[in-house]
Formats: sequence, C-alpha cells, structure tokens
Amino acid sequence: MGSKERIQRQKEDTRKSILAAALQIVKQEGWAALSMRKIADVIEYTAPIIYEYFSNKEGILFELTRQGFMHLGVKVKAARDSKEDPEEQLEAMWLAYWDFAFEEKEFYQLMYGVQVNCCELYTKMPEAEYTTDLFYDAIEKLLTKHPISEDTSCLKYYTFWSLIHGLISINLVQKGANDEINQQILRSAIKAIIKTIND
Repeated sequence: MGSKERIQRQKEDTRKSILAAALQIVKQEGWAALSMRKIADVIEYTAPIIYEYFSNKEGILFELTRQGFMHLGVKVKAARDSKEDPEEQLEAMWLAYWDFAFEEKEFYQLMYGVQVNCCELYTKMPEAEYTTDLFYDAIEKLLTKHPISEDTSCLKYYTFWSLIHGLISINLVQKGANDEINQQILRSAIKAIIKTIND
C-alpha cells in the first residue's frame, strides 16, 4: 500500500471512529449529551481534528441519519425477500421496521425525531427514499386488483406508517403496553390495513 492510500485509509478510519464515538456517547447518555468535545475525549483527539472531518455536530448527525436509513433499508429488503406472497411480504417488511426501531433505538430516534431533532434534510436522502420506495412497491403489488394511482399508494403507505410509527414512539418515549400486547396490536393493525388494500 502506497503512502497516499495509507493516508486515505487512516482518514477513513478516523472518520469511522468519530461516528462510532458519537453513537457510543448517545447509547450511554442520550442524544442531548452529544457534543464535539465529548467525541474528542472518547477518541483521544483534540476537537479541531474532528472539525477537519465534520464541519459541525449537524454534519455528524446527518451522516448517522444516512447510516440509519441504510441499515433500515437492508433489513426491510431482506424481510421482503424472505417471503413470496405479496401480503406476507408487506407484513414482514413492517415487522422488520418495528424490530429495527427497538434494536437500533438511537438511530430510529434520530431518523424520525423521537425525543431528538431529526435531520431536516433526511427526506432528500437517497437512503431514506430507498426504504420508502420498497414499501410503495410492495403496496402497489397488492393494488393490482384496483386502478393504481399515486394518491392511493401514498394514502396506504401513510396509513401504515402513521400507525406503526405512532406505536413505536409511544413505546420509545414512555412505556407503552407489554411486548405481547404490542405484538397483537401491531400484527392486527397490519393485517387490517392489508385487508383494506385487497377489498
């Protein structure tokens, strides 16, 4: 490896370390505790070094939001690909979305503004659009019995998302129902919405 490649590799490693440190702080202390100074302390660099990689804290939040949507997209696609029946695909996708919210709680909070200001630019991120498109495509597969319009797909997507995101938010912000009841509510809601698509 040449010196140019080695320097580039070191820069990439430092960038990854900054992001990992930020996530570590958030997991231990919450989003409100995150600061450039704390990140510098964790990676044992001076704060000015961090500014060489990210112009401000918002730059770090933007990158973590992007990474969160990448992880979510992978999980949702894998769930879709694990089933063949369109109804089962859509159900599996929303269950994967639910699981992601609790397995990757810190990412989800940032991505969707649950107890933290989300990145205002996230709606323009290709990674966010990718996940939304996966859901739209799955919904449109079920709408083949009816004339498909963009408004119909949009309405069904936001019906799903509003209900599932709302239930997630209740459980992230304060303790909602127990897991068994949450699963019953979640699965019943998904099946009920799918039924409205097929009727």
